[in-house]
Amino acid sequence: MFSNKCTSKARLDGKTAIVTGSNTGIGKVTAKEFYRLGARVILACRDVKKAEQAVEEIVAEVQGDGVGQLVIEALDLASFASIKLCAKSILQKEKHIHLLVNNAGVMTCPKGKTQDGFETQFGINHLGHFLFTMLLLPRIRSSTPARIVNVASLAHVFGSINFKDINHDASYSPAMAYSQSKLANVLFSKELSRKLEGTGVHVYSLHPGIVRTELTRTLDKVYFPGMWFLGRIFLYPWVKNPKQGAQTTLYCSIDEKSGMETGLYYSDCKVKEPSAAARDPELAKKLWETSIEMVGLKDYDMFNCSGDALPEPLKDV
Repeated sequence: MFSNKCTSKARLDGKTAIVTGSNTGIGKVTAKEFYRLGARVILACRDVKKAEQAVEEIVAEVQGDGVGQLVIEALDLASFASIKLCAKSILQKEKHIHLLVNNAGVMTCPKGKTQDGFETQFGINHLGHFLFTMLLLPRIRSSTPARIVNVASLAHVFGSINFKDINHDASYSPAMAYSQSKLANVLFSKELSRKLEGTGVHVYSLHPGIVRTELTRTLDKVYFPGMWFLGRIFLYPWVKNPKQGAQTTLYCSIDEKSGMETGLYYSDCKVKEPSAAARDPELAKKLWETSIEMVGLKDYDMFNCSGDALPEPLKDV
């Protein structure tokens, strides 16, 4: 059923790639493949110990000549302070960033807030990656050709951006909050690609499929014990393993054909049409402006500052 896979023969020698949430699941598979292809791979993860274990496993599994390097950076996407520290550390160490894969995420969580007071799923899945990307963007722009890959979800088709209650304070639905965050991923990709048109930085969003990963760990808490077990039974023919789930991320990251495209949405290594809301340019612009305010970057011009220096928001971090 899952015959579509990344078949590119491209190498990543001399390239620097960042993968968020890469200690497990499709993020780990992605990091492993980049390492096999010769890249210097930064595993940006909340749990450093788990990341260290992932590095040990990847090194043990990938043998031979032509492998890259694996580097760990602490990154908690639920904390703007952590995001800034991580971005500053990377920028101080890395002269180039050729590939950023915003892979980490949470799904259908119990109601909660990030350290900065935003609804957990919107805060981590969208705002956290939005801030991280904006802080790294000048360096990415100076490293062209470069790619930014945002792992979204088919769930975006059920989402809407509720600007009046974006944190779901008045009414909280785990599924709707998740769908809102995934729609935000696609809209962010669309608007960022528009702003980067002609720069050599290409932007992608994608649906990895229904994947057997730790992302589903909160389902039993939110709904009822055994929810995910039952779900796996009914959805078994459509559930991918992490290697299968990572194929579209890899396709967007390294494939030669996708390298000629930007601003599109992918599923099963093919371009697919996202929802009508995800194609709304005015909605994308409004979300961008709202996100800039929410992450505190109103006075930061990420498109016109030098890629050689630390961005202004990080100078006092």
